[in-house]
Amino acid sequence: MQDNLIHYVMTVLEQECQQWETPSVTVVSEQYRSAFHVLVSCIISLRTKDAVTAMASARLFERAGSPQELVGLNVSEIADLIYPAGFYRTKAEQIHTLCRQLLEEYGGVVPEGLEELLRFKGVGRKTANLVMTLGHDKPGICVDIHVHRITNRWGYVAAKTPDKTEQLLREKLPGEYWKKINDLLVCYGQNLCYPVSPACSRCRLADCCERVGVQRSR
Repeated sequence: MQDNLIHYVMTVLEQECQQWETPSVTVVSEQYRSAFHVLVSCIISLRTKDAVTAMASARLFERAGSPQELVGLNVSEIADLIYPAGFYRTKAEQIHTLCRQLLEEYGGVVPEGLEELLRFKGVGRKTANLVMTLGHDKPGICVDIHVHRITNRWGYVAAKTPDKTEQLLREKLPGEYWKKINDLLVCYGQNLCYPVSPACSRCRLADCCERVGVQRSR
């Protein structure tokens, strides 16, 4: 993909994604306007379908909506509330530990810096960037499996890992698209640009895409 096409591509993505549901963590950010809620829902969302993330987050926050309230629950209670999220027991331990660390080191306030966020157990670059963008309205590029796969499939970047994809996007993606690229490509990746056999015949971006690694399509 030629670099000068990115503005057209992002415009098409914004138009197309209006027909699909907003990613669950973004819904949480819009509902609560809180970096804490974004952070916890991000942890719940890892390797978990959006519908399950939404329901698990709602149950948890209805019971305990702050670090203070969450540390008052035991790990098994948190696990029951977020079930059937993937690895729910491990995530329950991470959430409880995270809340205790937030209270002890940050007065219960989620920090804004990337490096500080990465200090929390269970928080990787994907989650940290999403907390920065959705929770704190700060610049960041959240690269999950969809962003990594699709931007490399386009030929816009060439990277073997999500971290390298993030680095390259930080170098070339116009700043106006940093915060929105994750939402758009999550929607596109879940509904059309699938990991295997993407729906290229229905894709308005087919002529822009180099289809790197695509062996078959529909």
